[in-house]
Amino acid sequence: MADTTAPAPPVDPAAWTCPAPLRDQPVVVMGHGGGGALSAELVEHVFAPAYGNPTLAALADSAVVELGGARLAFSTDSHVVRPLFFPGGSIGDLAVNGTVNDLAMSGAVPAYLSTAFVLEEGVDMGVVDRVARAVGAAARAAGVTVATGDTKVVEAGHGDGVYITTAGIGVVPAGVDIRPQRARPGDAVLVSGPIGLHGVAIMSVREGIEFGAEVASDTAPLASLVAAMLEVTPDLHALRDPTRGGLAASLHEIARASGTGVRLTERAVPVPDAVANACGFLGLDPLYVANEGRLVAFVPRQEADAVLAAMRAHPQGTGAVIIGECVADHPGMVVASTGLGGTRVVDLPLGEQLPRIC
Repeated sequence: MADTTAPAPPVDPAAWTCPAPLRDQPVVVMGHGGGGALSAELVEHVFAPAYGNPTLAALADSAVVELGGARLAFSTDSHVVRPLFFPGGSIGDLAVNGTVNDLAMSGAVPAYLSTAFVLEEGVDMGVVDRVARAVGAAARAAGVTVATGDTKVVEAGHGDGVYITTAGIGVVPAGVDIRPQRARPGDAVLVSGPIGLHGVAIMSVREGIEFGAEVASDTAPLASLVAAMLEVTPDLHALRDPTRGGLAASLHEIARASGTGVRLTERAVPVPDAVANACGFLGLDPLYVANEGRLVAFVPRQEADAVLAAMRAHPQGTGAVIIGECVADHPGMVVASTGLGGTRVVDLPLGEQLPRIC
């Protein structure tokens, strides 16, 4: 008997759809605040279309605007870290240093900050006083003035003790143009010191895990380090402070914005033993662990050695090293040469491995 079954019509690949897209989220999830792919999608598909303007489109750590004949850097950041106090710092230090460093990544000299506190009903007033004093001390250390602020209180159970939002402004020196779009093939990629300390410090306190030695957060202001680098050359191409999403997320942001690739030498990336041990124990990758006192720089190769020397002469850059280069290959991607002679792709994380770290 002949087979009378008609052949299936050809399928148009353009009509294919995925029934359950992996990142099709109808509600906000923790990963949207983690500095990875989910955060980028939230900005790209919600906030950027709603606010759409050329200044925002740069998507740098701080916006550079002209006002009254001056070039100003302007940035804002919210801090929801848990716990409020940890080895090496507190939410107060982070509130200042996080915004100061965002301004510094545009080459600006930070000048003024505002602080907005959201307090939960029932929080101990001694805790609030301790946090406020930490803000004041960190501002003095960074050379900035807390010029204004606000306070709100929410009902018990509708907060987590203390949240802080800071905004800051600073002046960008003439001739300085630092932004992720300026990274170029041939640039050397430098990092200012050991990575992963902040994320592991938070983890050790929050989870009650010991890793053989106390790990302290690296939280610190970086504006004076950037100033020392600019004294060598005003032609720094791109800077980032690798906070949420770690070093990997910052490198991806620069690669994507500039349309270039990044090639790391994995063994050159400075990972402290305590961080390596913690990540090995918990199955984490140090490249994705948050930092609060480190920067990554894309510098013209001919200037890299002099910039590196200036960084190492500064207290916040004593551990600076060259970890890779910017390349024309694989634009928008980050790869790492491994110790075994292979190459691996360093993906952009979906979200932060450890939420609520800043």
